Amino acid sequence: MQIKPTGPLKGEITVPGDKSISHRSIMFGAISEGTTEVTNFLQGADCLSTISCFQRLGVSIENTPDKILVHGKGMRGLTAPVQTLDAGNSGTTTRLISGILAGQPFTTTLTGDASIQKRPMKRIMEPLSLMGADIVSEKNNGCAPLRITGGKLAGIRYTSPVASAQVKSAILLAGLYAEGKTQVIEPALSRNHTELMLKGFGATVTSEQNTASILPCEQLYGQKVAVPGDISSAAYFLAAGLLIPGSELLIKNVGINPTRDGILKVIRAMGGNLTILNERTSAGEPVADLLVSHSSLHAATIEGDIIPSLIDEIPIIAVLAAFAQGVTIIRDAAELKVKESDRIQTVTAGLSAMGCDITPQPDGMIITGGRQLHGAVIDSFADHRIAMSFAVAACAAQGETTIQGGECVNISYPGFYADLAGLSH
Repeated sequence: MQIKPTGPLKGEITVPGDKSISHRSIMFGAISEGTTEVTNFLQGADCLSTISCFQRLGVSIENTPDKILVHGKGMRGLTAPVQTLDAGNSGTTTRLISGILAGQPFTTTLTGDASIQKRPMKRIMEPLSLMGADIVSEKNNGCAPLRITGGKLAGIRYTSPVASAQVKSAILLAGLYAEGKTQVIEPALSRNHTELMLKGFGATVTSEQNTASILPCEQLYGQKVAVPGDISSAAYFLAAGLLIPGSELLIKNVGINPTRDGILKVIRAMGGNLTILNERTSAGEPVADLLVSHSSLHAATIEGDIIPSLIDEIPIIAVLAAFAQGVTIIRDAAELKVKESDRIQTVTAGLSAMGCDITPQPDGMIITGGRQLHGAVIDSFADHRIAMSFAVAACAAQGETTIQGGECVNISYPGFYADLAGLSH
């Protein structure tokens, strides 16, 4: 993928549906009574992996151009798959479906692509095993493929060493099938889509500060889910509007859940021109339109409890920091090492190649901004967020940039390059 510097970006854009909510709408619909209707579903590779896995578990799912219909089988209606479940590149699919499989009366083998087979699964294996499931890493390395034999589960009170919505959700989903209350305590609050949506489907879920609790459930009930636009996808257009002179962009229908909106706080902390318009609620989630325009940015320190609310946006925040005046420090973000790529390493490699002064740290990076970036050859490492972040950097740099493996954006945003090009004036 070749990208040249662009002129001002102008206009309106609606980004694809939220990836986290799209995944959950299929999963929760599959184990509900009745039909769940999902609109604005993200038709990216990761979410399609979730559909495929549940179809192999016996769920009828209609994927039509304007909506998804999930014909639920109820809490105990899933059937043993005849084939291995393949989660592709999707960590969300792998970890959340493990929680559901922990409560099923059969054995399932769950795997994914080369990247998934390197990502840490002990973080879900431990709590689900404590609840009574039998989970084995087939290569005995704490990673997929996993062989999961469900069983009679008991509720636990689990203190998670990481603030991870995927870990929390896996435990809460197993808690639907457990005897007694299940609680998850996190070091910092992670995104809470599971808690909000499960409540909408009829589960008894409570949240207090960093603790989420769930009671066993006899039945969930199909819902209509209107998926808001994904703030992680919106982040690239927010950054492009801020960085490219003369730009003004309106990004419509974006989910601004407070457990996900750290990018908005960082933009304001860096002096960005950002206005939140038309705030409303959709399917229990706060939604708004976001207006940004070209800004002179300054450095910020990004650390502590805000990190879980922007962990997926750190690559594009690093790009903002490269153009901002001063020294930006990102810390407390060691989780970046176990994403689709080691994002500390991949962000450092890419920005260094473009002429940025960036120093990697064990839990983040230090970026001295303000230098003019130049085009370079960037390896995406098959990481969609790296590819999109450097596409934005390329638009604001001098000279042409080549992004190797740029098609990986299909994981979360199949139309990304066309949407970006369509805003250029």
